[in-house]
Amino acid sequence: MPKTTCIELPGVEPIPILYEDRGVLAIDKPRGWMLVPFSWQKTDRNLQAALVSSIAAGDFWARSRGLKFIRCAHRLDADTTGILLFAKSMGGLDAYGNLFESRRMEKTYLAIVHGSPKEMDWTCRLKLAQDPNQIGRMRIDSRVGKESETRFRVLQTRGSFTLVEAYPLTGRTHQIRVHLAESGLPVVGDEWYGQPRAKGSPGLGLRAVRLAYADPFTRRRVDIRAPCDQFVREFGFDISKL
Repeated sequence: MPKTTCIELPGVEPIPILYEDRGVLAIDKPRGWMLVPFSWQKTDRNLQAALVSSIAAGDFWARSRGLKFIRCAHRLDADTTGILLFAKSMGGLDAYGNLFESRRMEKTYLAIVHGSPKEMDWTCRLKLAQDPNQIGRMRIDSRVGKESETRFRVLQTRGSFTLVEAYPLTGRTHQIRVHLAESGLPVVGDEWYGQPRAKGSPGLGLRAVRLAYADPFTRRRVDIRAPCDQFVREFGFDISKL
């Protein structure tokens, strides 16, 4: 049975599948999908719940693969787009989750930020902790915060906006967004840590564009990339100069 190249869920645009092997499936996550527990039903945009329900319903994208299980191995914020990795078994979930936790997963993001950096390359190591005054929000806390590290590189500047490449070595909640905001460069469209979203804005200017790792079972090198042309252009940058 031929496999589909995307995940087809009722009432939404097809979600592209970027990579697949026996252990994992990587998608290009659109904006607006939340990664919350299956039991959390306060939204109809719970991606994990939608995929589990689709598998149970025997939808063709899942049936053509013989899928019985799928679980996200890491997380992206609801408004962050790009590569999201799913494990196809509990054993795989543990193995791939360990790659993220042990910093053996190479992650690259593109961020559109307000302002112009003082340096072309820099590293932020400010510790992060939950903000006790607002559920879900993070803050810098040198006393009780967890070790966090993100490396940044400037790719292009256009007027008051800059296109930055981000390499998070740790995986704290909202890490890139907070580290950029603390660097004086809030992500465009980030209402929690930056400025109110402008009318007509395409959304949060953050996209996961690469995951690279050694497969925990075969040791084969895997390098997954997401297209970035549309993301770069919708914020007014020139893809040909990257």
